[in-house]
Amino acid sequence: MTSAGLVALIVRYGLVVLFFPASALDKILNFKGAVAQAREVFPGVLGTLTILAGLFIEIVMPLGILTGTADRLAALIMAGYCAATAALFKRFWQPGDFFKSGDSKARTLFWDFLKNLSLASGFLLITVGLSGHGLDAFLADPFGSSHPYGG
Repeated sequence: MTSAGLVALIVRYGLVVLFFPASALDKILNFKGAVAQAREVFPGVLGTLTILAGLFIEIVMPLGILTGTADRLAALIMAGYCAATAALFKRFWQPGDFFKSGDSKARTLFWDFLKNLSLASGFLLITVGLSGHGLDAFLADPFGSSHPYGG
């Protein structure tokens, strides 16, 4: 692997490490807690299905991004996942203490919300590239690889 390929791998791993292995492993080891959190938004069996879908996304999409297999599509799915989890689980507008002096649950959630959106933007860079020119390649072949390591 070239030095450029190695840098690409390190950058890609930096984007996915939060999900694979960290968050995926946490969902596996603390499945009941993850389901309980999901049921705050999705009642009953839907909460369990949501965690199972999230677990699938957090394992399979990072592997696609790291291996370069349908990496643009995998990155687009991860971007959507980050945006969706921000809107569903980082609801900074609910606690009502955003402008409170001192500690604020709303502000903590707000920063988590913004971090999720920033991660989504990072994943979109894999999909469309820094200049946006990768969009045409993605639209022409959504399951194609960007050949991130020079292959």
